[in-house]
Amino acid sequence: MAFKKAVKGTILAGGGALATILGLSQFAHYRRKQMSLAYVQAAEYVSEPVNKDPPSREAQILTLKNTSEFDVLVIGGGATGCGCALDAVTRGLKTALVERDDFSSGTSSRSTKLIHGGVRYLQKAIMKFDVEQYRMVKEALHERANLLEIAPHLSAPLPIMLPVYKWWQLPYYWVGIKLYDLVAGSNCLKSSYILSKSRALEHFPMLQKDRLVGAIVYYDGQHNDARMNLAIALTAARYGAATANYMEVLSLLKKKDPKTGKERVSGARCRDVLTGQEFDVRAKCVINATGPFTDAVRQMDDKEAATICQPSAGVHIVMPGYYSPESMGLLDPATSDGRVIFFLPWQKMTIAGTTDTPTDITHHPIPSEEDINFILNEVRNYLSHDVEVRRGDVLAAWSGIRPLVTDPKSANTQSISRNHVVDISESGLITIAGGKWTTYRSMAEDTINAAVKAHNLKAGPSRTVGLFLQGGRDWSPTLYIRLVQDYGLESEVAQHLASTYGDKAFEVAKMASVTGKRWPIVGVRLVSEFPYIEAEVKYGIKEYACTAVDMISRRTRLAFLNVQAAEEALPRIVELMGRELNWNESKKQEELETAKKFLYYEMGYKSRSEQLTDNSEISLLPSDIDRYKKRFHKFDTDQKGFITTVDVQRALESINIQMDENTLHEILNEVDLNKNGQVELNEFLQLMSAIQKGRVSGSRLAILLKTAEENLERRVPIPVDRSCGGL
Repeated sequence: MAFKKAVKGTILAGGGALATILGLSQFAHYRRKQMSLAYVQAAEYVSEPVNKDPPSREAQILTLKNTSEFDVLVIGGGATGCGCALDAVTRGLKTALVERDDFSSGTSSRSTKLIHGGVRYLQKAIMKFDVEQYRMVKEALHERANLLEIAPHLSAPLPIMLPVYKWWQLPYYWVGIKLYDLVAGSNCLKSSYILSKSRALEHFPMLQKDRLVGAIVYYDGQHNDARMNLAIALTAARYGAATANYMEVLSLLKKKDPKTGKERVSGARCRDVLTGQEFDVRAKCVINATGPFTDAVRQMDDKEAATICQPSAGVHIVMPGYYSPESMGLLDPATSDGRVIFFLPWQKMTIAGTTDTPTDITHHPIPSEEDINFILNEVRNYLSHDVEVRRGDVLAAWSGIRPLVTDPKSANTQSISRNHVVDISESGLITIAGGKWTTYRSMAEDTINAAVKAHNLKAGPSRTVGLFLQGGRDWSPTLYIRLVQDYGLESEVAQHLASTYGDKAFEVAKMASVTGKRWPIVGVRLVSEFPYIEAEVKYGIKEYACTAVDMISRRTRLAFLNVQAAEEALPRIVELMGRELNWNESKKQEELETAKKFLYYEMGYKSRSEQLTDNSEISLLPSDIDRYKKRFHKFDTDQKGFITTVDVQRALESINIQMDENTLHEILNEVDLNKNGQVELNEFLQLMSAIQKGRVSGSRLAILLKTAEENLERRVPIPVDRSCGGL
């Protein structure tokens, strides 16, 4: 035992220097190999998974129905709930998990995508001499190292820059970040460092350079949150847990304890959301891991139960990748209202957030325009004046509800600790609430420890430290090369598959359709801008995807990256899912409409579309109005006062460009505000005004007409793909 601890300390303590020598990618590969020595104590006692692949949903439901009694029933399929199921099943407990929606459909898929200890929590711990906050940070830093180890395909270290604009702040922040490294100890990913002004601008050229003194760079982890949550659920299923999404708990079952005569929770009445079928699932212990809905389940047990969660909404936005460097994030430690804003590269896009405001609990949180503009304004403060931060560049936006543990002494949610609470009711219902994404595993361990003790379950200690999640065991940084060489996939697609599915990427590649082109040989994309392929839809069904929303938001991340691209891919996704799941035309249409509604309200499409309406003002200079009128009339050759698809097609043909009619209708529909099948002059001027103000970007009609005007004489072919740029 002492030897193993010594090995672990030696390996991790020298990590920072070694990473400097080898570089991040090589160091990650080296660390993964070496850390297996440190974690052998936990992993060697866990038997191999009982299933090579996760059983089908139908098989899982049969297990739920036919098992006389489980040891543990977990309610909630977020990170914490799935973590509880994995912890329990790997201890040898007969485990079940039910989730009323999809795995990770709530808060766990709507995070900042960071695996971190919490720099600001450490600051509070030091300033207020708060031992609890300090312990939480230290625990989170340990869990950060473990999560990067057990799911290397879904996570990676990320350098984050803290720009400094006052000289006195440089030593202040430097001490704070060095303490962060110190608290991490042997789990420090890489030592933080100071950059001069010139070096900071070299690493982050978009940065506001006026009054910039220098910058401090520290390291945290980043991950694909929904896919990580799913990996935990799939791993639990492979180890024998009966897990089912779209399984709603209607009520808790109770029976009298023969020893005390008191009623004890003994299971749950469940309903299959997809079929309407109801049945009982009995268990010795029931765990409530429902995040923001914690109190609703507690009140199923006891109608008089006091509320213990205070929900807080966190809004994030996604912008084009050119807003940030590919491998460097940014931290704004003190926004105009005291919050913290992260500005991070993610999936080749840029994610910015988050807000932190009290909210009502809902299954369908909606990002507000106020929060979106708050984030944009904070981003403007830190980026160069040369970079125009436009509202139209917000490609997606979402709101996630954090289940914060209530502190009665706190005046606002900002100061509430993210630490978790394990509560056991008089009837034996175990509730796990609070906490943060990074600490899901330790939260699960604490919860199952409490369950074992309270219900006298026969189980050993937790065995999830070092236990590889689905796809992680045989992943390597060069795995994607084999996908390119063996299957003829595009390099970008192969890298995406490797970083999404890990060593399971080969199974997806085997399902890939032939393109009919010289290259790539296989791998038909769902949408041109992103590396998602049709085979992922088929594979996603094996991963318990039941709806089109599951596919665009959590099996792929299209909805979180670009709502327009997600909408564009929807018809094909629904067609492929319908073929696999035997949907009739009515069901396909229902799925299509539900998914569009999800994009419109929950992923920011509504806010985006409201930037240009038939009530939008025209705020243009007279000279601009004349210029845009001339451009309009060049295409409205018949002087009708409006442009149709025929006019656009005629202009394109004059410069030897062909476009199918459906695409032309889509392009005009983006600007046809009164939906009469044509674009009037007033609508065109409203569009150009919105573009000038930055409220709209990527208008294909505006770009097409402008480029055609410039190239009519030269007869140069013009691009018509969706663009993120403005005019």
